[in-house]
Amino acid sequence: MRTIIHRAFAGTSSCHHNVVHRHKCILRASPEAPMSSESRSEVPAKMELRNAGPEPKRFTVADGQLMEVATASLPALLRLGSGGLSLGYRVGLEADDGKYAIARVGGRKVAETSQVEGLKRPAKPLELYEFEGCPFCKKVREAICTLDLDVMVYPCPKDGVTWRPKAISLGGKKQFPFLVDPNTDKQLYESDAIIAYLFQEYGNGAEVPLALRLGVLTTISCALGAAPRAGRGNYYRKSRQPAQPLVFWGYEMSPFVKLAREVLCELELPYLYRTVARGSPKRQELLDKRGVFQVPYLEDPNEGVYLFESSAIVKYLNDTYGVKA
Repeated sequence: MRTIIHRAFAGTSSCHHNVVHRHKCILRASPEAPMSSESRSEVPAKMELRNAGPEPKRFTVADGQLMEVATASLPALLRLGSGGLSLGYRVGLEADDGKYAIARVGGRKVAETSQVEGLKRPAKPLELYEFEGCPFCKKVREAICTLDLDVMVYPCPKDGVTWRPKAISLGGKKQFPFLVDPNTDKQLYESDAIIAYLFQEYGNGAEVPLALRLGVLTTISCALGAAPRAGRGNYYRKSRQPAQPLVFWGYEMSPFVKLAREVLCELELPYLYRTVARGSPKRQELLDKRGVFQVPYLEDPNEGVYLFESSAIVKYLNDTYGVKA
């Protein structure tokens, strides 16, 4: 399922690759083979992928998914779109250069820009231990999307057997979110402290957006938004761990992205989160890669596949990594 889509102009089409070969694993995701702080931050090896799902469709909801999408939309409404726009977001008409745009009118394009291209970027992805239904974790995810940061996410659902114990071992507390920055050797608890650190270190000291600094009001609105999902993304379901982390593109405001992220969390599947809030320059990157921009978008280097559409991604994750009790 989709949140937003844009196809490239003539001469660029959606990519359909066949798997050429499997690469040797660079990053082990299994706790049985402990990872150093260096190896944890490596990005999965590049390889050619094949499309294992349907072609992305614009403005469509899969059969039987309407209620799921409706309830997953409430957090964005209650949070007034926080995490949906990159820092310094702007929109305006520009000369049409054929690159990513919201729309095109009379030889001009409606372009989205932001300040994030001028910000300091971490050399290694940050590492975030969190779980989907936690309101404090949601605040941090919103900040990460606003700053257009890429983060290695280690889902820690309740009763989880993999990354929750790992987080407790690293930090010494049963508390989430927990952020590890391998670039500065910082380890932080407390959502407000993490957000302040991110804006200071990777936002050029920009002021934290109002929606993220209202204290208890911020936390309450995050918690109320999660209520209709009845604990989805909170509790562990038995799964098998991938040898390499998945790569997941999305942003906090999208209900379709949330549906897929819930399953990633429940199954404890580690993934590199490529955040693409509105105004993110990485939207062009995905457009160049696949000839279309749409999220959620998932890459699985373990199986050599990629998928669009939230309903297809959810089914794929359950079928590939879920283990029946």
